[in-house]
Amino acid sequence: MDTLKLRQCVIEPTLKSLGMYSCAAVKLLIGTAAQESQCDPFCRRDQGLGIYQISAQQHRAIWDQYLAFKPDLASLVRGLASQHQFLQDPDQELVTNLAYSTAIAWIIYLRSGDPLPNEDDSKGLGHFWHHHFGHHGEQGANHLDMAYW
Repeated sequence: MDTLKLRQCVIEPTLKSLGMYSCAAVKLLIGTAAQESQCDPFCRRDQGLGIYQISAQQHRAIWDQYLAFKPDLASLVRGLASQHQFLQDPDQELVTNLAYSTAIAWIIYLRSGDPLPNEDDSKGLGHFWHHHFGHHGEQGANHLDMAYW
């Protein structure tokens, strides 16, 4: 997937709909998609689903341990999900619904409570991903492709 289209058509509108838009957040999510799946929304690996490679366990934890206590935000995120698909197979939304999966990916970062690095801090954004999101263990820090950030 073209990162410019991902940015303009999915990430920016999603963050704006959540009231959480920032250039740093956009860059972080583009870098996350690139690192996790090479921007392939249908990527399926051992650790996760979709463009951000979010696991079913992470998905449930976001709802049960974070959004359950933030009803206004939960309502905004639920509004991004499909009416029927979400009820039948919520994890499938991570593969087929880019806006929804973007919101969940952002919330994985948001729940950390840590401030985002500056949008121009490529190394900081890469390390923020590695610390809060990356599925690659300690080895992942050695494989950061800073071109994405």
